Amino acid sequence: MTLIYAFANQKGGVGKTTTAISLAAYLAARGKKLLLVDIDPQANATSSLGVDKSNLRLSIYEALIQQVPLGQIIMPIEGSRLELVPSAPALAGATVELIRLPDRTHLLRKALATLDTKYDYVFIDSPPSLGILTVNALTAAEGVIIPVQCEYLSLEGLGQLVHTINLVRRDLNPQLKITGLIMTMYDVRTKIAQQVVDEVRKYFASKVFSTIIPRNVRLSEAPSYGETILNYAPKSSGALAYEALAKEFLKRTDQTGGS
Repeated sequence: MTLIYAFANQKGGVGKTTTAISLAAYLAARGKKLLLVDIDPQANATSSLGVDKSNLRLSIYEALIQQVPLGQIIMPIEGSRLELVPSAPALAGATVELIRLPDRTHLLRKALATLDTKYDYVFIDSPPSLGILTVNALTAAEGVIIPVQCEYLSLEGLGQLVHTINLVRRDLNPQLKITGLIMTMYDVRTKIAQQVVDEVRKYFASKVFSTIIPRNVRLSEAPSYGETILNYAPKSSGALAYEALAKEFLKRTDQTGGS
């Protein structure tokens, strides 16, 4: 059974793409079959994995707008066991184009339905917004993973995101659940970081992963080399944190237990 998770947060710069890629890399290293779907027009996940987003013949854009089967778009990532459905700049105009299409909120779900069952997990890296592309990701997923930056302003948008998730669950995808919140960019030197962690745990309790991702320069460097943190700096504090997160994630979402 393939489990599908959307990584979502309408606030940019919270480590959403880094978390999706890094968690996927460590799960793949543990023998899981992973497909990463980049549905963000900025295509950061695509470029972070060393793929030239400006020189793609096919991308998620063609899957959504032209119904090209994902099997024709998926590409392996060199140096890892990951596979990728890349994004491209053309996706930026998809919001307008999607409005004219029937079942516009279910297009990604339909595209994923064309896949065979060889994957253990599909991770969807959604845009930093609550628009139609993110709604497509939430409609296609059975679980939502929310990276939360350990800064005060990150708290302000959580209520809006949870409201959107509840609307999608009510109107489009009754199976959708919040799988967990991941605290990212934790700076041990600041009091506010721990205060934010405590506040999120107060309201979301067991939904918050125990593993906290530290602020780490190696995590920010890895995308510029087109490598996952597992390949780029496996002994760094950021890499060790994502390795621990992968173990915790498997305990929560293993195929025997679902999301």
